[in-house]
Amino acid sequence: MPSNTLLISLALIGALVTPACRADNYSIAVRGSSIHINAGILARTISRDGACLSTRSIRVGGEEMLSGPAREFSATFTHANPNRRPVGLRPGEGASVEQKTGMSGGTDSLDVSVRGEDRQSVEWIDPVTVTGDRFGDISGVASHRVTHPGPGVTRLNVRVGSDGQTLDGVTVDLFYEVYDGFPAVRKWVEIANNGPIWLKVERLAIDDIELSEGFLNRTLLTPEERGACSSIIAFGSADRSRGVIACSEIPSALRSIGARGAMGYADEHFEWVLGPSERFVSEPVFLYAYDGQVTKTISGVSTPLDRTVEREFKWFLERIIGIAADPSSIPAPLWCSWSNFGPLVNDGNMREQADIAAQVGFECLQIDAGWNRSRTKTNWDCAGSEPDTDKFPDFAATSRYIRSRGLQLGIWVSCFRSPDSKDLRTMPDACSLPVIKRGEGVGMSFASAWRDYYANDLVYIHDRYGAAYVKQDLSNIRFGDIAEGHDSRTKKESLLRGLRGLLDAQDTVRRLAPDMTLEITHEIYWGTPGVPADLAALKHAHTYHVPPNDYSGCGHSKQRPNEKWTYDPVKLRDDLIRGCWNARQRFYVHRGLPLYCIEYYGAATVNFRGSLTPEVQDRQVCSWLMGAPSVFAGDLSSLTPENVRRYRQRFDLVKRLQRQYGIYRHFQYSGVPEPTDTDWHWWGKLNDDGCGAVVVIRGSGGSDERRINIPWVTPDRKYRVTALFEGKALGVFTGSQLADGALSLALPPLGQEILDVSAAQ
Repeated sequence: MPSNTLLISLALIGALVTPACRADNYSIAVRGSSIHINAGILARTISRDGACLSTRSIRVGGEEMLSGPAREFSATFTHANPNRRPVGLRPGEGASVEQKTGMSGGTDSLDVSVRGEDRQSVEWIDPVTVTGDRFGDISGVASHRVTHPGPGVTRLNVRVGSDGQTLDGVTVDLFYEVYDGFPAVRKWVEIANNGPIWLKVERLAIDDIELSEGFLNRTLLTPEERGACSSIIAFGSADRSRGVIACSEIPSALRSIGARGAMGYADEHFEWVLGPSERFVSEPVFLYAYDGQVTKTISGVSTPLDRTVEREFKWFLERIIGIAADPSSIPAPLWCSWSNFGPLVNDGNMREQADIAAQVGFECLQIDAGWNRSRTKTNWDCAGSEPDTDKFPDFAATSRYIRSRGLQLGIWVSCFRSPDSKDLRTMPDACSLPVIKRGEGVGMSFASAWRDYYANDLVYIHDRYGAAYVKQDLSNIRFGDIAEGHDSRTKKESLLRGLRGLLDAQDTVRRLAPDMTLEITHEIYWGTPGVPADLAALKHAHTYHVPPNDYSGCGHSKQRPNEKWTYDPVKLRDDLIRGCWNARQRFYVHRGLPLYCIEYYGAATVNFRGSLTPEVQDRQVCSWLMGAPSVFAGDLSSLTPENVRRYRQRFDLVKRLQRQYGIYRHFQYSGVPEPTDTDWHWWGKLNDDGCGAVVVIRGSGGSDERRINIPWVTPDRKYRVTALFEGKALGVFTGSQLADGALSLALPPLGQEILDVSAAQ
């Protein structure tokens, strides 16, 4: 059937002016048919031309960025035929999804087969496209309100209601917020169905804008891969001097940021059913402006985009968007049992590893898969939160021992359960339908009340065993859930409902066990390997395990090192060095996010016949110090006394820098070379006073000595610089001297150094 088009009209009242009671640079005002949103250097003007609502201007530093009037918002509605709630699947109905773990390209993978199909009795007909800039066959009534919901926050709400027959009773609320001191405009949409017809919302664009040709130069600040759009993309001029950072708080593969800046949901994954009296609230999106001079340094180029991202933009994420983690409480360094143990963990070998981990200086020992009970004793994927008493006769005693060594206890959990798990005994209808099989187990549904059971169970693990860290794993949400009695009415709708349920569970645990660190993996967030980290995940969980899992240098990833191994230790050493390079690349491509929240798996703590040298250990510590130094994994029993001493020295050093300067919170990269493993590169971990650490890495080539410029210090202050690995004072410099490269450093090929930059009198 042909689509109709609905006008979102703004019948704004007369020439009423609604000023924001804030400084003029951060305000929202309605004047006649125009809405003026000011956020420092970012200004947005929305106008009503007769019955049409559109953004007419987005200016940064006074320069126009739009290609023309924007549609503001768009969506497509269909209605149910017959007019009723879609009926979900019951046990025994629908398809089955079977998963099997594997390896591909040196990392974990998932083999998936689907048998059968899912059918629902409702057909969706008569599409109606709603946009803000065109009038169709119905009119609307509108109102607006400017409020101040919190200190330094100004909010505009424009409400538009349909008075026609096609979408009778549908109301659309558009929300805009500005925040004192930050050049950002945040926006979200709410859609209410107050009519008698069951509706479905699709193709939802929250901010339907098109930027002009001169501002379509894109810089990804989180990766765009494995079916997911980046959550942070900068659009700017060719020289990167001016533009906006487009950011989406939509989770995982559900978001879309278009090539010209429009932000909303990915058409292939999003739809939402609205029954009578129901409301849908979108996740927010926002634009953050940057503007300034592009300057050359002795080693690179410093752009206002880079300077904004590494400083003010991160403040905005932490203070306004609400990053869940506190870098001072991140358990780093952390050791994980997965590499070289796999599921073959037990009381004896975990006590053994705890003894060594305590000597090494780890903060947390995380027991990965295999600690928990499964019916077959081999299918660890679907084990729940009950210990395997054959491996751990008294898991509470094991956990007490680990904690007695001065270590936090970390635990692995999955979203699959075996038929005799306490979850399914208590909630037999909590699994997803179509059924998701993994060995003997089934995938549980975060789009059901099980999410509350799951969250409370994590709190129980925290209380019963003293677990201070939990790793949440495996893939279920992306396969959908339309079980009758669960929240989702269609399979596609269940994708967002499932992701929201997972994130809601994090909020519950954070409220009930605020000292517990929550990690979610790329697997549970979408797939294996899965999507990169994003804003949505880090608003709810403390850390995110980014793809892919990296086993470089650990030998056989499912075996403990032994004399039967035939690996070449020189080749293993090369692999360890390559793993360090992989880590730096994966951290750097996530640089739009606070890097202390990013976990890259992992730095291999495996020494086979001398493969792990002290120099490689130094490279591991430095590479993972783009963020916070986690995760390390591999059989600690393979370490030599020299390895133990070296790790301890370096970990103690890093902890001291964190206590003194708070280095984990910071990452500066503007005006210096991008990461490389063939030449020199370096980055800063300096606080707002310009004090902290600068990490310097030399690749396989480059000159033996290099001038190291440090552009992130205060020009007229004095700083004392010490090479910590070498144990040598390098002198006192003004900030201007450090920025100009007055400091020189000599390193051998594949060498590294950490510079302590402190205030000097």
